[in-house]
Amino acid sequence: MKSFFLFGLLSIGWQLAAQEVFTRKDSLHGGMRQERSCFDVQRYDLNIKVNIDEKSIKGSNTISFKIVDSTKTIQLDLFENMQIDSIVHRNTKLMYRRECNAVFIDFSEMLTPEMSEQSVEVFYSGNPIIAKRAPWDGGFVFSKDEQGKPWVGVAVQGTGASLWYPVKDTQTDEPDRGASIKVAVPNGLMDVSNGRFMGSEDLKNGYTRWDWEVKNPINNYNITINIADYTHIHDNYKGLDLDYYVLRENEEKAKIHFEEVKPMMECFQSKFGEYPFKEDGYKLVETPYLGMEHQSAVAYGNKYRKGYRGLDLSMTGIGLTFDYITIHESGHEWFGNSVTSKDIADMWIHEGFTQYSEIVYVECQLGYEKAMKYANGLRKNVANDRPIIGNYGVNNEGSGDMYPKGALLLNTLRHVINDDTKWWKMIYDYSQTFRHKIIDTETVIGFFNQESGMNLTPIFNQYLRHTTIPTLEYQVNKKCLEYRWKTNEPDFSMPIDIAINGTKRRIYPETTWTVSKIKVKPDDKVEILKEGFYIK
Repeated sequence: MKSFFLFGLLSIGWQLAAQEVFTRKDSLHGGMRQERSCFDVQRYDLNIKVNIDEKSIKGSNTISFKIVDSTKTIQLDLFENMQIDSIVHRNTKLMYRRECNAVFIDFSEMLTPEMSEQSVEVFYSGNPIIAKRAPWDGGFVFSKDEQGKPWVGVAVQGTGASLWYPVKDTQTDEPDRGASIKVAVPNGLMDVSNGRFMGSEDLKNGYTRWDWEVKNPINNYNITINIADYTHIHDNYKGLDLDYYVLRENEEKAKIHFEEVKPMMECFQSKFGEYPFKEDGYKLVETPYLGMEHQSAVAYGNKYRKGYRGLDLSMTGIGLTFDYITIHESGHEWFGNSVTSKDIADMWIHEGFTQYSEIVYVECQLGYEKAMKYANGLRKNVANDRPIIGNYGVNNEGSGDMYPKGALLLNTLRHVINDDTKWWKMIYDYSQTFRHKIIDTETVIGFFNQESGMNLTPIFNQYLRHTTIPTLEYQVNKKCLEYRWKTNEPDFSMPIDIAINGTKRRIYPETTWTVSKIKVKPDDKVEILKEGFYIK
């Protein structure tokens, strides 16, 4: 979830994508070999010091885990440019070897599932990669506020959390019992991380350590640090803590601007269920980059403007009625942070559903017609350059179309089902069924098939696995209307609405020509009602 797209900037040509070559490094990052699947992470305890002048990190991460399959070796991950100082297990330093960004740790004895929970503490240091254009490329951002004080953030989605701390860097495994994040920063500055603030301690060496605790499972790339001279604004919405950490000069405007969070919470909780990380609270944290869906500490850098950097991605004017970053990144708390894809090849599960949450928000605030206008405005952002689903096992995302095309797929399914009571129950139940779970595309399709009582698989496949969208062909033969779908999926069928002289009718085309009983006269007006369907 580099949670944005800029009119195709994240896309590359299909011809280039078809020629992609993946390396051993890609497989080490994206694959699930035995050294990764043999253990289940229970908790991370991160304790680091950030030297802003040197742009460096020094500290440790304690990784607690259970053994699933007997092993003497496990794989963790830390970028090659970062130094491992030692790895300790039961007060003993372990041997390890590095291959690319993978760290293979050898134990002196066989670890078995019958053993109690294990832990290793990885001590490390170094200068993490600095992003050139966060959040589109992963890394740290070392900036300054208007007062000249340091302002530091990090965004690593897609690139990998192992860019800055040792971790099992895969979306297949989240720490079941959450994490603690302790960050020492120069006195006079504050660190804001995920979860609840547990207190700070002056270390008497020019640094103060800020301690945070996450109770819920959390994606590796969502663990974050934000360092600045922040001021804290606290609010509450129906028992949910709302906390905003903003630069001091922006305190008054933030109090007004973030009032938008309350109607957003009202909308999303009614459609998707209770905020999924209530124990950890909800935060917006002002960042020197545009934004990122860091769980319970959502990164906000839209400069208190409506739209996306003051622009309307739908080009309808409706996108300027809300702050895109607040709404989109908060939508990820349900889709991406709570419901998570196993492999980033399936990142449409994050981005398609979250861009759809924008349409949902518009409908909550402005009604159905404006929501459909906003949805159809997103069509202009679809490149249809390469499939939405990427290559599995090699840390490879699909097309940036996962945002608008994924949202338009869901909007299409709503109108295929043609029963809003059923649709909203399905969306609500989807969010709740897979709350705090890690899933894949097949799981999503299976759920919607079962709940709808329809075979939606060919529809999902056409939009997710191909670069073309369904084309409806129709003609009049002997005064009867004939029609068919032109698609890549051989068993594709999808109902759609038409109007003849203003009278609405539903037809059920397949990939072969169907002769209907609908009579059409030469002067009849036949109209395809495609507002709710993403088709040609």
